[in-house]
Amino acid sequence: MTSDKPIWLLITEEAKLSIAEEPLLSEFYQRTILDHSDLDSSLSYNLANQLSGSGIPFTTIEKLILDALTADSGIGDSARLDIIANVERDPACDKHLMPLLYFKGFQAMQLYRISHWYWCNGRVALALFLQNQVAEIFAVDIHPGARMGSGIMIDHATGLVVGETAVIGDNVSILHSVTLGGSGRGNGDRHPQVGSGVMIAAGAKIIGNVKIGNGVKVGAGSLVIESVPPHVTVVGVPARIVGARLKGPPSFDMNQHLDV
Repeated sequence: MTSDKPIWLLITEEAKLSIAEEPLLSEFYQRTILDHSDLDSSLSYNLANQLSGSGIPFTTIEKLILDALTADSGIGDSARLDIIANVERDPACDKHLMPLLYFKGFQAMQLYRISHWYWCNGRVALALFLQNQVAEIFAVDIHPGARMGSGIMIDHATGLVVGETAVIGDNVSILHSVTLGGSGRGNGDRHPQVGSGVMIAAGAKIIGNVKIGNGVKVGAGSLVIESVPPHVTVVGVPARIVGARLKGPPSFDMNQHLDV
């Protein structure tokens, strides 16, 4: 479990310990973490660094990110909850600095949050530019119009697609090659609405304006084309309900087994 210490304090302590363990990376940890006064500053630097080849100067991108974080404190709050989600749910993540520095699922998620802020504030061209850059760099394509909660873990992330009108609740875990896609060319909601505490396993495809209830487990490789009630497991092509009703949010324990 995460310590009661503030996330930024934990990250700076981990950076200092990491320098002691691997002095070769001391300059890297200094530039990415220890030269900064808070998480927003470090996050802006690290995310801008990922987009450094975009054609917009590094300092301009860094300022765009920091401006959004400053204007809406909820973005930073969500980033902190996303870091905690990675530490608590991913056994490969044993430091709070790891998502910030190394996990493209986390990084893509935070850049989505920035692009969503600009989308909602009328700077559509900039939001779409950021979306395109994230898709090219991370192979993660989240439309800036999508609405996503906090405490989200995107594990491995490669191949994730989230459409424009998709909605994702809090404390959701998503693995790689997942699609939350649209169906049809009409106006209005075309994409899935995913409740809180849901786990969507690798390769699952959820298509159309369907509702996935709270606490649902979607099995790997499943195709979901109909709404799913809360606290059940669905698997297959097309997906069907299997096994007993789930007692807790599957997004927390990340149990990939299907108890049929």
